[in-house]
Amino acid sequence: MTTDPSSSVQETRKDLGVRLRHLRKAAGLTGKELAAATGQHFTRISRIENGGQPPTESNIRAWCLACDAEDQIGDLLATAQSIESAYLEWSRQARAGMRRLGDLHSIATYRATTTFRIHEPLVMPGIFQTEAYIRRMLAFWYDFLDAPDDADETVAMKADRTAIALTPAKRIVAVLGEQVLHTRRGAPDEHAEQLRHLLDMMRLPFISVGIIPADVQRFAIATTGFWIFDHNAVALETPTAAIKVTRPQEIARYMAMFERLRAEAVYGQPARDLVDAVIDRL
Repeated sequence: MTTDPSSSVQETRKDLGVRLRHLRKAAGLTGKELAAATGQHFTRISRIENGGQPPTESNIRAWCLACDAEDQIGDLLATAQSIESAYLEWSRQARAGMRRLGDLHSIATYRATTTFRIHEPLVMPGIFQTEAYIRRMLAFWYDFLDAPDDADETVAMKADRTAIALTPAKRIVAVLGEQVLHTRRGAPDEHAEQLRHLLDMMRLPFISVGIIPADVQRFAIATTGFWIFDHNAVALETPTAAIKVTRPQEIARYMAMFERLRAEAVYGQPARDLVDAVIDRL
């Protein structure tokens, strides 16, 4: 799974072009024949197939109809959309304030989502963060991204968003690396408060929290945190970009990775013991 935003768009565009070329060849059409059938110049067909030019929605629909591959339209359209929205530049969006970053972490998305699947190897998931933890995180990002300070507004937005997620009508399934428990964002008393808050969340019946012990033998390789919103989209964050995955085949890959990570975690009392051990050392 490619998570580098600098190459994501071009690689996805090339993959889309290859898939469209396979559809054309499977239908027994030459580039010129497909161009005539879809009302395009044949050089455009070549550019699309080689990743040099993105197809429009109407291009994809006409292409699939000409190749008798209507069943491919939905997945191809999702792929084309991901080319343009695969990542959003944080430094550009941050100028409008941190509360506006990441459309998948919006109140609207949280309201529409039924099941959140969360993997975080290093950072406490936002749904579980205390206000002190949030403010410590924001302080870094304001400085790093040279963004205007809208901390109060962002904290309020996150509180509203969390309230929407933390309801019995929804389900939150989280897999955390043990390092999340040790990574301290503030003073020891703040960190202890954060971990006690996590324990409170773990007691809620609609929340499942697994923790992967640091010394357990690992099999799955997933060094970047990611959130899966139902079966609709995956969100990842890097220091410079928010990446949005909407292609069904890629979402299925993340779902499979998440299940592998869940299998390596401990739950219930063993997980709470890991949290308690860190609190005792503070």
